[in-house]
Parts: sequence; structure tokens; C-alpha cells
Amino acid sequence: MDGESWIGAELDRLHRAGRRRFLRTVMSAPTGRVVLDGREVITLGSNNYLGLSTHPKVIEAAANAVQVYGTGASGSRLLTGNCQLYTNLEAKIAEVKGAEAALVFSSGYLANIGAIPALARDEDLILSDALNHASIIDGCRLSKAKTQIYRHRDIDHLKFLLSQSATFRRRLIVTDGVFSMDGNIAPLPEIYGLAERFNAMVMVDEAHSFGVLGKTGGGTVEHFGLENRDIIQMGTLSKAIGGLGGYVAGGRMLIGLLINRARSFIFSTGLPPATLAAASAAIDVMRSTPELRRRLFSNIRQLATAMSEAGFRCLSTETQILPLILGSAKTTAKFADMLLDHGVYAPAIRPPTVPEGTGRLRISVMATHTTADLNAAIDAFNAAHLTDSCQSSSS
Repeated sequence: MDGESWIGAELDRLHRAGRRRFLRTVMSAPTGRVVLDGREVITLGSNNYLGLSTHPKVIEAAANAVQVYGTGASGSRLLTGNCQLYTNLEAKIAEVKGAEAALVFSSGYLANIGAIPALARDEDLILSDALNHASIIDGCRLSKAKTQIYRHRDIDHLKFLLSQSATFRRRLIVTDGVFSMDGNIAPLPEIYGLAERFNAMVMVDEAHSFGVLGKTGGGTVEHFGLENRDIIQMGTLSKAIGGLGGYVAGGRMLIGLLINRARSFIFSTGLPPATLAAASAAIDVMRSTPELRRRLFSNIRQLATAMSEAGFRCLSTETQILPLILGSAKTTAKFADMLLDHGVYAPAIRPPTVPEGTGRLRISVMATHTTADLNAAIDAFNAAHLTDSCQSSSS
């Protein structure tokens, strides 16, 4: 079979399994409503949790940076791409995180696949939560360390694996702070307690908690009052911060090690100046406008309560991610399409992103959703459910 025939057969297999994905075109700014493929819909799939990507101060900062620095970085940070805007941004991240220093990467994915192999090498052990993000999984694979998976949020299993780890030189426990597909929060105090007991490092991925959890939006570490502890904090600037980039925050020596050893940092072009300025301004807005987080959680409660009253049971309702489990890939894709027909875009999440049989709508709430948006979304869920029930009973 030639290459083109094989590709066609593979695409056909994905289609028949309900797993083929297509790109949709967003034709407007990512607020609570977007123009998708030429049609305005309510979006329940965005990571722009606080709506900061369209905040006037953030847009102004980006525009000013373009005028001063141009559009691109021109090189990797170790060569010509280390724009002075990095200094200000990394200082702000370190301050929010209660860390000595921070290092910004060109994406969250690059931060994980760079930091994990730099921290764990031959003769080391990585202990990773079973539902960690793909970038953590890939970071573990790129590392030469032994990786063991502990059951999701299972402290007893983690403790058992640590108790058997004496032969390894170093141990690194890595976990999401907020799990991106389940919406629940890692038991970080218990994880940190085990790390102290067994002399292990802890790294937490704050991608979906930075800007959302904690008194000032610092994330899971702040949420649990673990600031100023020896915890490596990784995160992104592409979700609640509304831009692009990733970071690692921790001790100064850790940051020095990453500058010299993290290949995804060394060999990536620096971020555009406008992106750096926008992220810095967004962090300022996040810290000075706590009502954004209050509005976000008010919207979470409103939507979660209304969905429950309508008979929809989300896997978790403790964060801005409300996973609605639907089962097979085909069922999930079908319901997402029907929901879109009724004016709501909540993308279908299917294997291999989630385990087989746990296809879901990953419903995400934004501070910029209005009450009218959320009420219309519930009406759409009810209409799609009624249509699905009618089709099922007639088949």
C-alpha cells in the first residue's frame, strides 16, 4: 500500500470510530460568544477563563510593544531573542508564585518537555498521576528516568510506590494542579507531605489553575497555602492569562539549570514582544481585579446548578472545567454536533485524549459569559438532549 492509500485508510478508520477531528475557524475575538465558521455561537470550550485576551489594557500593551520592538524575537533567547520584556514578566510570575525566580518558555508544552528531562535523568524515578496532561507524559518519555504511574489522586498508591523507591538516586513527583479533562484538583498538601517524608521533588502543572485558584490567582499552590515551599511550579500564559507561553518558577539554581539543560528552551525562538507585554499586563489585571475570579465562580455555580437541575451530571464542579461524560466516541461527537446545531460550541473530547468509553464534553466557563449566555446554553443542552432521545427511541 502506497503512502497516500495508507493515509486514506487511516482517516477512514478514524471516521468510522467517531475519532476523526476537523479544524473549525474562529472568526472573532474569544469572548463568551464567537463567530465560528461564519455563525455566532456561545462557546463553552475556551481556556480564556478570565477573558483577559480582549481586556483593553492587555491589547494596549501588546500594541505598544509592536511599535517599540517589532513583531518577532529574531532568535532563541540564548542568542538574540531575549527581549528585555522577559525580565519584567519573569519577575511578576516569580512574585505571584512566591518563588525566587521564573523562566518563560515559548509554550506550556515546551516548558514540560524541557523541564522534566532536565530534572530527572539516569538512575532517577518519576512518579506521575495517571491523568496528567500529554505534555507531562511526553516530558517523562523524553527523560531517561524510570517513570511509574500512580492512580489518579491516589495518595496511598503514591505512598506505596515511594516506599519502594530507595534504589533510585532522585525522585520527582509530577502532577497537574487542576486536571484539564476532569476538572478536579490535585491533593497537593498530601503529595507535598509524602515528598518531604521520602525526600522527593514535587512539580505541579498550574496550567488550568493559574489565574483561577488562590486568593490572588496564584494557582493550586496558593489555593492550599503552600507558598514558599520547595515546589516547582510550571504553568502557561495561554489560558487564564489569555496569551501564549509557558513558565517554570522555583529557586534561582533551578532556573539556572533549566537555562543550561532544557533543550526546548535552548533551541526555541523567543516569544514575540507583543506576547510578552500582553502577558505582563494580563497578570497585572488579574492581580488587581479579583472580581474577575468572583464572576467566574459565580458563572460556574450558575451553569453547574442549572445543568444538574436539567438532569445533566458533570464529573466535577469544583473548578471552571465541567466534564459531561457521554461514553463512546460516536455518542460524544453526535451530541456535540447537535449542541452546535442549537448554537453552543462545546467540543467533543474523545480517545486518545481521554480513556476509552469516557468521551465527554469538556465544558469550560468564562468570566465573560453573561447570564443570558448561560441560560441560552442550558436551553441548547435541553433541546439537544430531547432531539437525541427522540432519535434514539425511533432507531
